[in-house]
Amino acid sequence: MKIEKLVKNKGLKLTNARVEILEKLSNATKPLSYDEIKDDISMDKATFYRNIAKFEEKMLINSFESNDKKRYFEVNYLPHPHFICSHCNKIECIKEPLNFSLSGYTIENIILKGICKKCNQM
Repeated sequence: MKIEKLVKNKGLKLTNARVEILEKLSNATKPLSYDEIKDDISMDKATFYRNIAKFEEKMLINSFESNDKKRYFEVNYLPHPHFICSHCNKIECIKEPLNFSLSGYTIENIILKGICKKCNQM
């Protein structure tokens, strides 16, 4: 879906900062932290986080904290689980379906932690 349409469907004003952030996140193959994005966007940290807070409020993006104490962000196209390696801190999107439910609960995010394939081979 085009970013302009995505933003407008959520009732948000389309700004250059919002387009920049969403383009960067939507083109990524994994969740990104501010440190991974900051050199590719033309805004200060406060503007970035102000827009991120609005995106989270409107459920345009998902975020979570990793082992490295950084917050990671991704566009909320299709909710899916993530795997975080305890050794190398690599974050992977899990493509395999996980059948997991809790009676009476709505699950919004699943974070799995352990040792990734690469670190297991060392």
